[in-house]
Amino acid sequence: MSFIKEFKEFALKGNVMDMAIGVIIGGAFGKIVTSLVNDLLMPLVGALIGNVDFTKLSATLRAPKLNEAGEVIGEAVTLNYGNFIQTTVDFLIVALCIFGVIKLVNKATSMVKKQEEEAPAAAPEPTAEEKLLTEIRDLLKKN
Repeated sequence: MSFIKEFKEFALKGNVMDMAIGVIIGGAFGKIVTSLVNDLLMPLVGALIGNVDFTKLSATLRAPKLNEAGEVIGEAVTLNYGNFIQTTVDFLIVALCIFGVIKLVNKATSMVKKQEEEAPAAAPEPTAEEKLLTEIRDLLKKN
């Protein structure tokens, strides 16, 4: 079997395609959550705690170096913890959503298994010998 044929079989299997679709949808979902956090939640939280813009929260470790003319010759060193807070909230929302989806899938799976266990098993098809014996019995009853 050629390499290209093997790769084609692998790439077109259901699991690989399902995973690719999941990655694409997950990326789009991540963008939606990021927008939700950046554009809706964090501005509301910032307004509630005193008009704070989380993206601008930082701690200066070293001030910028200036020359005699006041021009910046060395950049300031800052810890941008506001972005970290925003990204953490973003992650928590995504993790919560994934947890909810997994919980729903597990519940649905357990319900299906429970229904399968409770369903009575269908009677097995009689063998040719059993059919013949049934016919003989029915004939004997008639006589």
